[in-house]
Amino acid sequence: MARLSSLFTLDSRELEETAGKRVRWWLGLSGVAAIIIGLLIVIWPGDSATTMALLLGIYFIVAGVAYFLMGIFTKGLKGWSRALDIILGLIMLAAGIIIILQPVESAIFLGLFLGIYLGIIWLVEGVVTIIQSGDEPSRGWAITFGIISILAGLVVMTSPLWSIVALFWFAGILLIVLGITQIVRAVRFGKTR
Repeated sequence: MARLSSLFTLDSRELEETAGKRVRWWLGLSGVAAIIIGLLIVIWPGDSATTMALLLGIYFIVAGVAYFLMGIFTKGLKGWSRALDIILGLIMLAAGIIIILQPVESAIFLGLFLGIYLGIIWLVEGVVTIIQSGDEPSRGWAITFGIISILAGLVVMTSPLWSIVALFWFAGILLIVLGITQIVRAVRFGKTR
């Protein structure tokens, strides 16, 4: 298993100095794009879901190009790691292009998909929590959590499009956190502990 994981590892010690700088640059660019788009989503949560979908589409394109170019031009990458970067980049690029070409449909699809998916997850989580509560000392809390989870799931499933603004706002916060994490990763990449 250790051998398999080493095929996909991006080890900065095995890269040339210029390749390491390129990796840091691509990671940093992706992080900055995530922060900017995340901030735009959070600052204007009342805007239409179409605008939010477009911003996510732009992020996917920028991140897709970054991963694709990192996979193509970074010297010293192992074959599987290079392939994963290229594949991820192409998938993200394709998703971004589809979203930008069909923003209204993409926003509706994302809203319905995320709303229904989240609703199902909360329903199942609530039922499982109640069933597993048993005789544990925190049974009351478990049952309370389960009931709230079931109610939240029903609310989101009955109005997934209404929930889209809240979901995109949450996505904006996540993009900011991901962007900060990616920038820290870029700064720390290749540094000794």
